[in-house]
Amino acid sequence: MPHIHTDNQPVTQITIIDADPEKQREALAMMAQRARFMAQQPGFVSISLHRSLDGKRIVNYIQWESRELLHKAHQSPDFRQAWREFGGVTDQIDPHLYEVAETLDRPH
Repeated sequence: MPHIHTDNQPVTQITIIDADPEKQREALAMMAQRARFMAQQPGFVSISLHRSLDGKRIVNYIQWESRELLHKAHQSPDFRQAWREFGGVTDQIDPHLYEVAETLDRPH
């Protein structure tokens, strides 16, 4: 479960993936497989995959304990090998690191 707050926040990476609507299901399945692999890596906090209703995008919301551990997980040979296959089902992959600037919850 994501932990979204402004204090003591984990490292957050949001990756936006553009895909053809007919390939969204395949791309999402590959992302889910990679998420299960990443969940076993040191520093993992959470991964949430979102698919657009028009079938054109996938958003991957990742949280990790530190930049260093996230980088190490991304450099794993198993991760790198599978990521090359992912390029065949997507048009563009756009990852960036973020920090939470503001949160607002529904009043109780």
